[in-house]
Amino acid sequence: MQNTAEDISSAARGHKANLSNPNTSEASKAHSKEVLDSMPDQPFYGKEDQNVSKNPNQVAGGLKAAINNDNIPESGKQKAQEKLDNL
Repeated sequence: MQNTAEDISSAARGHKANLSNPNTSEASKAHSKEVLDSMPDQPFYGKEDQNVSKNPNQVAGGLKAAINNDNIPESGKQKAQEKLDNL
């Protein structure tokens, strides 16, 4: 296994799942807790070292979709509208 951010994140997800799985042994859960405690507190999935810019048209489209989505609460629609106004 490589030690890329994705690999570390995947391992962390597996150990977190193990902790919440009622079918795993206490020894296994203890091991997962030790591994998670030894990992740094920073997230592994971020791309802070890469300059990734978002396409403003796609961002605007997503915000417009959220505003018109009946499953989004009114507070979420207002936040989406504010973000859209600030683009």
